[in-house]
Parts: sequence; structure tokens; C-alpha cells
Amino acid sequence: MGCWIRCLCSRAADSLMLLLVLTLSCNPSTAATASPSAPHIKPSYSFGRTFLGLDKCNACIGTSICKKFFKEEIRFDTWLSSHLKLPPSYLLSYSGNYTDDAKSWRLVDITRLTSKYRHDRADKRICTSLLKTKTCSLERALRRTRRFQKWLRAKRLTPDLVQGLSSPMLRCPSQRLLDRIVRRYAEVPDAGSIYMDHLTDRDKLRLLYTLSVNSHPILLQIFPDVEGWPFPRYLGSCGRLVVSASTRPLRDFYGAAPEVAADLALQLLTVLRSMGTNDLNYFFYFTHVDAGTFGVFSNGHLFIRDASTLGIIDKEEGSQLIDGQQEYKDIFSCLTVDCQSAFVSCNSIREKHSLVMVCQELLPKLLKGKFLQPVQEKIDSFLQHCANGLDDDQGINEAVAKLAELLKPLRSCDSRFAYRYPDCKYSDKY
Repeated sequence: MGCWIRCLCSRAADSLMLLLVLTLSCNPSTAATASPSAPHIKPSYSFGRTFLGLDKCNACIGTSICKKFFKEEIRFDTWLSSHLKLPPSYLLSYSGNYTDDAKSWRLVDITRLTSKYRHDRADKRICTSLLKTKTCSLERALRRTRRFQKWLRAKRLTPDLVQGLSSPMLRCPSQRLLDRIVRRYAEVPDAGSIYMDHLTDRDKLRLLYTLSVNSHPILLQIFPDVEGWPFPRYLGSCGRLVVSASTRPLRDFYGAAPEVAADLALQLLTVLRSMGTNDLNYFFYFTHVDAGTFGVFSNGHLFIRDASTLGIIDKEEGSQLIDGQQEYKDIFSCLTVDCQSAFVSCNSIREKHSLVMVCQELLPKLLKGKFLQPVQEKIDSFLQHCANGLDDDQGINEAVAKLAELLKPLRSCDSRFAYRYPDCKYSDKY
């Protein structure tokens, strides 16, 4: 009898268990509560040091923003797909997304100072010219150079330490400008000092390398947008990638509506004017301009997108290097350019050069065929006068002034121009 009862109870228990399992499987919410689900594995991409350029440090730009890459707080646009594939490494720039709180995201530009091909070529040149090998430790090779040994001993960044570098910013350097670089170098803790005591040997090599390859990130750091300078905000560097606020290149607006084109043309002339005359008495000039030199933020504000071709002359102190001293060249002088390239004489640079280049290369493409006659004919005439005005200082200034007056009433005042709206409704300035 006892055995029969135990068997009956066992069958009843099995039936109850089966009923419970069936009930849970039919009610997903109950099942989720009763039984813990499998842990959700977040898809991720394991960054390669090679893609970022970290394998080349300390012959790189910096590491201030690496944590955001590895924590996925900076994402490339391709990361929006489920595969999280990194874009090709041979591209010069990438569109990305940046966050501080993992909730709100903003667009950023992720750029290389030069193409990966040029970087690789320069790395090979360092090894073959300094150590006579095909591959080497870039840092060890560069540390042995005479220039860097002088940097290690120096307490202050002086003109002789940067002579012969290819960056236009350093062709006519003043001590005041070099002090500003050291004081505002953002890849190290801020010391606010003109002396390099707070820079480690590693920091000095990174600064020298950046100045040798492309001074764009340094210009963004020492002339920040928060002080009114027309540059995008510098957010940091990781290896050989630089992260800054996103802008659309001016070329994207060549087909824009007439009122947009007029607004951007006026902003372009205003930026050039501020580059020649500002409170700090620095004169900025371009050695080259193209459709990617300038960019436009989402609020319609125009900025200098690529500062790599900007030179600076200190109108307060003047140049601390005579032209003959610029001819000194070493491995740092030719990391990204031909070592045989001739330097432009500081005395030959004139304030109207940038205006002439913009009138030749950019404004005709932006304003061509946008307006009705006779307005378009007048615009074309002023542009032609400006483009051919190298030998006529007064004539080019008059042409630019007349062009600006002609363009002002052609703008509109609406929300497309958020950088000046609704202020333009209540001010004669616009």
C-alpha cells in the first residue's frame, strides 16, 4: 500500500511540474520574473592600436581622448550598424558622434593630420635616414636627433627650436607666439606657464611631432573658439587622430539658395578681416585655400575648418628668425613635405594675399549665377577686380567693401541662420 501511495504522489508531482512549465512558457512576463534571463552581451569593437596610431606613440599627437574611444563615447557613423565595423584606415577624415552622458550625442569630425600613406612614408623615412633600417622604434630614432636633444635641454620654446619646420605657422615665429603654444598646449595638464618644466620628455616629443606634421590642432588649442576665434572646438587627440566639433565643408554650399550664399560670402569676408586685424595683433594669412578650408556649423556660422595652411606674423613683436635661418632642415622638416621645398620669405607676405586667393578660388563658385541682373554682373565685376588686385592695394580694398555692401541686403533673416537669429530682426548690424 505504501509503495503504491509513493508512486501516485510521484506521478502527481510530475504532473504539477509539467503544468507549471507549460504555464510559464505561455506567459512570457511570468517566465521572465520567475527565471533570470541570459545576460545581454553588448556588441563592441576592440580597437586596434594601429588604426588609432597608438602603436606609433610617442611619435603621435596625444592621448587625451583615448578613453572616450575605448568606452564607445566616441563612435564613427558606421558604428550605428549592428556590425560595428571601423571605417577604412586610409581615409583622411571621418564623421563621428560624441557624448558626455551616453544619452545626448553631437556630431564631431575625426581627422588625421595627413593621409595614412604619407604617415607610413614618413615613418619609413625616419628609420631609413636615421637608423639605416626599414623598420625601427620611431620614438628611439627621433629622440637621438640633434633637434630633439636641444628640446630636452630647453626651458623655454624659442625660435631656434622650430626653425626649418614646414608649418606655415612657424615660418615667421615670435617669442610671444611660441610662449602661447607652451602655455595653452592642451595635451598636458594646464600649468599656465611659458616654461616647459611641466612637459615630460614624452610631451615634448609629441608637441614637436605635431608641429612638424601639421599645426592644425595646435592652432585650435591656442586660439579657442570660446574666445571668439573662428576655429572649431578642439576636443582631444588619440594616437594620430584628432577630434573636433563638426562642420560641413563650404563645397557643400556651392548649390545653396542665393540668400544662403550671400550670407556665407559676407561671413567669409568678415573672417578674413578679423584674421588681419584683431586685439592680439597677430596677422593670419593663408598659403593655400580650397573648398575644404572653410566649414559651416549647423547654426549657419562659418568657421575655418582646416587651419593647416595658416601662417602667423606677430605685428607686435615681428619675426624672431631672419629668412636665412629658415633654411635649416632636418628629418622634422620633411615628415610630410618634400625636403627641397623653398620657404616663403616673411617680408614678402602681404595682407591682401588671402583676399585674392578667396576671390579667385572660393567666392566665384559660391556666388556664380545666383542673382538677377544687374546685381550678378556687379558681383562678378567686383570679384574679378579682387582676384586681379595683387598690385593694387587700394583697389582690392574698395572692391571688397563694395561687394560686401552689395551682399548685405541679399541675405534673409530666418531660423536657417540660427547664429544671428532672432537678433537680426532688431539690429541694423545685419
